[in-house]
Amino acid sequence: MLGVCALLLLWGLATPCQGLLETVGTLARIDKAELGKAIQNSLVGGPILQNVLGTVTSVNQGLLGADGLLGGGGLLGYGGIFGVVQQLSGLKVEELTLPQVSLKLLPGVGVQLNLHTKVGLHGFGPLGGLLQLAAEVNVSSRVALSMSPRGTPILVLKRCTTLLGRTSLLSGLLPAPVFGILEQTLCKVLPGVLCPVVDSVLNVMNELLGAGLSLVPLRTLGSVEFTLATLPLISNQYIELDINPIVKGVAGNVIDFPKPRLPVKVPPKEDHTSQVTVPLYLFSTVFGLLQNNGALDLDITPELVPSNIPLTTSDLAALAPEALGKLPPGQRLLLSLRVTKAPTVTLQSKKATVSIPATIHVQSSVPQGTPVALFQLNGVLTLNAQLAPSATKLHVSLSLERLSVQLASSFSQPFDASHLEEWLSDVLRAVYVPKLNVDLEVGIPLPKILNVNFANSVLEIIENAVVLTVIP
Repeated sequence: MLGVCALLLLWGLATPCQGLLETVGTLARIDKAELGKAIQNSLVGGPILQNVLGTVTSVNQGLLGADGLLGGGGLLGYGGIFGVVQQLSGLKVEELTLPQVSLKLLPGVGVQLNLHTKVGLHGFGPLGGLLQLAAEVNVSSRVALSMSPRGTPILVLKRCTTLLGRTSLLSGLLPAPVFGILEQTLCKVLPGVLCPVVDSVLNVMNELLGAGLSLVPLRTLGSVEFTLATLPLISNQYIELDINPIVKGVAGNVIDFPKPRLPVKVPPKEDHTSQVTVPLYLFSTVFGLLQNNGALDLDITPELVPSNIPLTTSDLAALAPEALGKLPPGQRLLLSLRVTKAPTVTLQSKKATVSIPATIHVQSSVPQGTPVALFQLNGVLTLNAQLAPSATKLHVSLSLERLSVQLASSFSQPFDASHLEEWLSDVLRAVYVPKLNVDLEVGIPLPKILNVNFANSVLEIIENAVVLTVIP
């Protein structure tokens, strides 16, 4: 292969991250293989290469025809330096081989992208007859990576040149001096033909980068918008993006949830893998949105509870007779669970837990009447969270680990509320936890960078974060 085509993505960079994330942002490390794959995919089956191709329409048209470089007044036309080749015309690109792509990351500088392709050219020679030529070409481009007004990374083409390799005459007749002039001409012409390929690739890359860092709807709860917090960093093996999640309500207003600065020690990334580190803040945000929208509240009636779980004053009297007061047995109970504070999410020691502070109002349901308040419990539900990644989000499924309750101080006749914990846990497992899991189908949103698919990634729960690692 002749020549090397260099595409330099120039960043104003500091030294790469040393593995300690002290903000609440999401950290994405994209392996160079993912960037190469995205570029290769943009060239396969799309219009980019087809847009370069032309068709011979008539003599004296095309790159070197009457309206081109060999036309009257053209660089090589009549009165030009190389008038001897005036009759060479109609040269068009009829075939463009899919470029070979290779990458090398340059720490603190950018990315070197190598593209090598073969171009098939057809035209008419000065001695008559159809000419068919093949040329190996490398394209050298410089591209700056900056931040768009939307806060997404954007690639901007700064300079593009081509290097012509071996040129072969496949059919037709062309005198040796004219052949040399043709090669010189192609060196001048091909940048204008092939550099748009690079520009088109960059447009596709910018769409992928912009689509991945954008607004992610959370159904009826609101949305999370991902933007760059700082300019990207680059190491020998990957590009690192520090991403800032911005939470918005349904009306589009920014919701400023507390952002505790809990340091995250990001584990080292192995070669040929991509990572995304999801901070504790995003988990707390989703549960905060659920609490703000009242999705964590629930009224539990006997109709919602399975028949094997009792929910009457008789069952309550058997557990805590003092709680019944003067009400007769056999009446139905109504439990009103209210969450007035945002849940607390804990990520540590390979385990994810959610603590939901709740107030449980226990009432007697009177037919065609107003429920009678019996007592109020202040409790904490501790739930285990099972996490599973998909292409766009982390799925969360909860299971109740334990429930602790205590009687509110306003109750006139104290009793030991712990006797009710097992009974209430059965009720909550049967009714409340399934309802939570339905609401949590919104999941924890993930930024989608260059179509990296985290569905089959390895999931690791570390201190204050979850790390997803894609291994090819």
